[in-house]
Amino acid sequence: MSRVMDPQPKFLPPEWRLANQIHYGSAEAKRSRSERLKAKSKRLIEESGMAIKHMQRDANKRLEQRIYDIKFWKSDLEEIVQEMKVLITCKSRVERPMERCAESPCTVIPLRKEKRSLVQKVQIIPRTAAKDLVKVLEETGTKVSISTVKRVEYRQPERLLGKEEATAPKPTTLTPEEWETFSNITILKAEHENNNSPSLRALLESLLEQTAADMCRQHNATGNALRLQVQETNTAKGLEDHLAKVLSEVASQEWNLEALRVAIKDKVAQTRLSARSQRPSIELCHDPAQVRLLSEPPIALFQPSDTPPRLREAQAEMELLALTRSHLILEEEIQSRSIYIDEVICTQLRQPISTHSF
Repeated sequence: MSRVMDPQPKFLPPEWRLANQIHYGSAEAKRSRSERLKAKSKRLIEESGMAIKHMQRDANKRLEQRIYDIKFWKSDLEEIVQEMKVLITCKSRVERPMERCAESPCTVIPLRKEKRSLVQKVQIIPRTAAKDLVKVLEETGTKVSISTVKRVEYRQPERLLGKEEATAPKPTTLTPEEWETFSNITILKAEHENNNSPSLRALLESLLEQTAADMCRQHNATGNALRLQVQETNTAKGLEDHLAKVLSEVASQEWNLEALRVAIKDKVAQTRLSARSQRPSIELCHDPAQVRLLSEPPIALFQPSDTPPRLREAQAEMELLALTRSHLILEEEIQSRSIYIDEVICTQLRQPISTHSF
C-alpha cells in the first residue's frame, strides 16, 4: 500500500531522451529483424516455389517419359500379341493338314494297297500305279514330319514370353545393375525371336504351298497311272477271244477223238481178216465167218498199226488244250478282278481325298 501511494519517479530530460533512444533502438532492431525474417521467408517461399516447380517439371517430364514408355511397350506388346496370333494361325494351318492326312490319305492309301494285294501273284508286278501310291504315302509322311519339326523348333518365343521361370523372381536378391542386365538379355532374345518370326512364317507358307502342290501333282499322277493301268488291263483282256478260239478248238478236238475211236472200232473187221489169213493150209478156207467179215464195210483211212499213235497224239493234244483253257480262264478272272479293284474300289477310295494350300 505504501508503494501505491509512493509518487512516480521523475526522470531528467537526458534520462528521458536516453530512455526514448533505447526504446527506439529496441523497436528498430525488432523491426529490422522482422523485415529480415520476412525477407528470408519470402526468399524461402520463392526458392521453395522454384524448387517445387522444378520438381514438378521433372516429375511431369518423368511421368510423360513413363507414359511414352508405357505406350511404346503397349504397342510392342500389341505387335507381339498380333504376331503370336499369326503364329497360332500358322500352327493351326500346320496341324490341320496333319489331321486331314491322318484321316484321308494315310488311311486310304494302305486300304488301296491292301485291295490291290488281293490280285494274284501273276498280276502283282512293279507297275506305275503301285509305285505312285507308295510315293504318295512316303511324301505325305515326309512333309508332315518336316512341318512338325519346324513347328516344334519355334516354341522358343512362347517359352520366352509365357514361361514363369523367365519372369519369376529369383530367390537371391539382385542389384539394379544385375536386374537391368537380365532384362536387357531377355529383351534382346525376345526381339531376336520376334525378328525371326516373319522368316519362319514365310518358310511355313512356302512349305505348305509346296506340300499341297506336291500332293496335288502326285494325286493326279496316281489317278493317271490308275487309268492307264485300267486301259492296259482292258487291252490285255483280249484273251477272251483266244479263250473262245481255244474252246472251239477243244470241241473240234473232242469230235476228232470220237472220230478216231469210231474209226478204230470200224477197223476191227480188217484186223480179224488179217489174223485169219495166217491160218494153216487146210484151215485157210472160205467159211461163213470169213464171208461175214468180208461183208463188213472196209475202212482204209490208215493202217491198223497207225491207229494207237494217232490216238495218243490226239489225246495229248486234247490235254494241252484243256490245260490252256484252264489257264486262260484263270487269267481272265485275274484281269477282271484287277480291273474291278483299280477302276471301282481304288477310285471310290480316292474320291474323298482333296488337296489344297490350307
